[in-house]
Amino acid sequence: MFEITIDKEKVNEMPVLTYAGDIYVVDSPGQVNAAVATLRKQELVGFDTETRPSFRRGELHKTALIQLATEHECFLFRLNKIGIPAKLQSYLEDASCAKVGLSVHDDFHTMQRSYPLNPGGFIELQELVRSFQIAEMGLQKIYAILFGQKISKSQRLTNWEASTLSEAQQHYAAIDAWACINIYKKLRDGNFIPEQSPYYHKVVSEDIE
Repeated sequence: MFEITIDKEKVNEMPVLTYAGDIYVVDSPGQVNAAVATLRKQELVGFDTETRPSFRRGELHKTALIQLATEHECFLFRLNKIGIPAKLQSYLEDASCAKVGLSVHDDFHTMQRSYPLNPGGFIELQELVRSFQIAEMGLQKIYAILFGQKISKSQRLTNWEASTLSEAQQHYAAIDAWACINIYKKLRDGNFIPEQSPYYHKVVSEDIE
């Protein structure tokens, strides 16, 4: 039995991934229609969400941000300010619009506590990478295995309900959605051969236990 895994130490040695695309913060209802119209023209869109972190037992927050990225731009929908407008909800539920993300079920489980969504057209990367013998389920390690670059997680526990998102928060959020497109296309297009990965190894009995 073989699988692909990577150590955290190895990831930390890699160059940090940067994002050079355009970022649009959608924080008023009047911006939604044009953003969704652009997304509907795409063959594939990357998806992710952010929620204000909880530091107290039992404390839950609503999803604050939805990131939807094309190859060259990313739209950050600030749900804490605009909710989920009808046009955005229709897009998220449209099975004819392909959207790819990681742990999509968990994202919608959180959102559905506040919004009656029935997501459609989503591709789950965790299922896809398993078919390539990649045992890692986190975005950072999957990206490191495929591209040899590190996705910084320094902004993960920041306040996603802040009155204004910092530039660092915007870039972090955009990368997480954009990286999903890169992962999917590399695997879909046959540009990754598991047996040739430097992180491909035989699973010994101790690993299985």
